[in-house]
Amino acid sequence: MGQLVDGVWHDTWYDTKKSGGAFVRSTSKFRNWITANGLAGPTGDAGFKAESGRYHLYISNACPWAHRTMVFRAIKDLTDHIDVSVVHPHMLSDGWTFETDGNGATGDTLYGLPFLRDIYLKADPEISGRVTVPILWDKKQNTIVSNESSEIIRMFNSAFDDITGNTDDYWPEAQRDVIEPINDRIYNTVNNGVYKSGFATTQDAYDDAVAPLLESLDWIESILSENRYLTGDTITEADWRLWTTLIRFDMVYHQHFKCNRKRIIDYPNLWGFTRELYQWPGVKETVNMDHIVRHYHYSHDTINPNRIIPINPIIDFDAPHGRGA
Repeated sequence: MGQLVDGVWHDTWYDTKKSGGAFVRSTSKFRNWITANGLAGPTGDAGFKAESGRYHLYISNACPWAHRTMVFRAIKDLTDHIDVSVVHPHMLSDGWTFETDGNGATGDTLYGLPFLRDIYLKADPEISGRVTVPILWDKKQNTIVSNESSEIIRMFNSAFDDITGNTDDYWPEAQRDVIEPINDRIYNTVNNGVYKSGFATTQDAYDDAVAPLLESLDWIESILSENRYLTGDTITEADWRLWTTLIRFDMVYHQHFKCNRKRIIDYPNLWGFTRELYQWPGVKETVNMDHIVRHYHYSHDTINPNRIIPINPIIDFDAPHGRGA
């Protein structure tokens, strides 16, 4: 996070005077779409045709929104077609940087730039606003295609099918009316709910965020007691969007963001679900728990001013999940 104003970096998460102590997430500015034929998608401009090697993904291993895109890159067989740069897990006064750490932070493998903000400025020298991951970059036009993770995963879901031969569909048309309300509730109360709880600066803001979060975890546990996945027997994007929060919950959000009524491991169905998706082919390789734990505890000095990295529980995500083949 952080903000560019007139080209100057400001390390601010939110304005508590405007938000009454509540965390407010910014909207994404780049909303173009890669399509199979290069025609315009639901928003933005045309000209972004699916091509092997043309696009580059900038991510943080720590960020659950960026993690979504890495999961879809893996499960849709795009690893040989879309390359990646990974920022350093520490996000301090200069925001996301391209320092390397020997444990997954790659530097900017395209341009060798020092800061993620430089990628935004390369796309638009007049830009202002928050500097976020993920960024989907077009090497041909030297610009950002999109910085909206929910739309990037839908591009990955279908735009490259003719190139990869992988036609698995996690956004099936027949289930969209079911998926969307689930996505909406989980985004507002779980994916974003942990942040609203963790970054609240008043008791009322915290209470208003954590109660819906706990209610939604109980609701999801109930769904998974009857269905294998959120919409039934078939895994969809709704499951993957939830999972990137669940994989971080016990290691970070439970303690660091004060979401500590229960752990995911205390919910039998959520815990089995979390392990099953972790063990999905190619998915565990997208998890860098060291970056996840280090980023949150080291970067959020308003929550952890001494930057002490906790010892944390030992969690076996490879343990049998008992949810069928």
